[in-house]
Amino acid sequence: MAAGPRATADTAPAAGAGEVEGEHIKPFTPEKAKEIIMSLQQPAIFCNMAVDWPAQHWTAEHLSEVLHGKQIRFRMGMKRTDTAPQFETTCGYVEATLEEFLTWNCDQSPLSGPFRDYDHSKFWAYADYKYFVSLFDDKTDIFEGVIWSDFGFPGRNGRESTLWIGSMGAHTPCHLDSYGCNLVFQVQGRKRWHLFPPEDTPFLYPTRIPYEESSVFSKINVVNPDLKRFPRFCKARRHMVTLNPGQVLFVPRHWWHYVESIDPVTVSINSWIELEEDHQARVEEAITRILVCALKTAEDPHNTRAWLNPTEVEETSHEVNCRYLNRAVSALFDYYRTSKVVEIQALRTNREHMKKEGLNVHNHMEMEQTGGQDLSLGVVKQEAASLFGPDLVPVILTSEELPSKTGSIFEGDGKDFVGEDGEHSGKLHCTKRQRMMSKSEDAIVEQNASNSNMAPSQTLISTDDLLDCLLNPQVTRIVAQLLIQGRSLWF
Repeated sequence: MAAGPRATADTAPAAGAGEVEGEHIKPFTPEKAKEIIMSLQQPAIFCNMAVDWPAQHWTAEHLSEVLHGKQIRFRMGMKRTDTAPQFETTCGYVEATLEEFLTWNCDQSPLSGPFRDYDHSKFWAYADYKYFVSLFDDKTDIFEGVIWSDFGFPGRNGRESTLWIGSMGAHTPCHLDSYGCNLVFQVQGRKRWHLFPPEDTPFLYPTRIPYEESSVFSKINVVNPDLKRFPRFCKARRHMVTLNPGQVLFVPRHWWHYVESIDPVTVSINSWIELEEDHQARVEEAITRILVCALKTAEDPHNTRAWLNPTEVEETSHEVNCRYLNRAVSALFDYYRTSKVVEIQALRTNREHMKKEGLNVHNHMEMEQTGGQDLSLGVVKQEAASLFGPDLVPVILTSEELPSKTGSIFEGDGKDFVGEDGEHSGKLHCTKRQRMMSKSEDAIVEQNASNSNMAPSQTLISTDDLLDCLLNPQVTRIVAQLLIQGRSLWF
């Protein structure tokens, strides 16, 4: 995908080999890399920035030796091709060592041990969200092998990172992260990333069930979508790329992503970079948590695991959640007080924003779907064009045909696809007529599809239906702005 290591223009050696006296020259200085990350509004791959990281050698086999038989938790999912997402609440879990995982992954289905109930031909395994601090608590020197300071974040290393180890087919459901932006270093194997811009949120059918802090899930299995139930997904703009070992993927704030392992073993390391916008996002998240926990607990007090992601281990009582909200609001105003410029600008923006949009969420969502977004994206692309080259590769719109329902979604050829006309011309088996339907026709189709696929007993509005509306990202943003605006009158 990219050329070999090269020096920066002002330090290029005469030989042009990308080395000066045996030292690798990074294509971007830490300051420039951070500037790119903080300004770029589309996903991109950094090449040749981590060639000297000790972490590049952290294969699953190597980590198995480092961990010396320490057990970790694997999420077990099925290799299937139906249209329903495999949320974590529907998966099985096993505690196993990396050595046991590698043995199982070699098609040596054990008769005993943690993987005995999982046929390798039918299941995948994923050790995800493994925080280095917990995993290597007795080997803290390993933190230094991840050098995020090369990207302009001094002192950030493995201590602020998570580890992901999976077998072929292991994946995360399509979701967006409420907080920060994301840097992902691919160590072993390849992963295919399906990304969608924030403006496409209405087309991804967001939901907060299952609930996980900072994760907004899509109801859609984006590699095998049910277009009868979710017809507006045809309008979503898929960006797809295969991340290879040694590369670092930058995922901007609020970009949707579905990630799947396409090699027998994959190892990745990521770190979420905090942003100023996270202060308000934490208030929105606290509001979300209160509503989800209150309504779902009232519906079924004894079955939290049906809607609460296994990663959520904190108490979910209303009292605790209210304290969480108050801490988030207090932290936001503490931030405002320490930065008066940010405070004034944020409050002014909130008030102006509220005047423009009021509480008309529908108009707000429709506005994001119009040509305005194309104009803003065009400006961003124009500004970023000069940055792109062999060492910074943009992730762009794809026109790749998705596999059919009878085909395998667990194999990949490592190729990246670019749409020549900027359209999803072949994607999702969507006809041109479907893509050009008016909004009213689209709404009718969606309503009819929903009605025709539901049994009479399913047409009643459920708690989840209500939460999908109340906790739509657009709605929680407005609620948080109203809350912040009211509290701002206190000082």
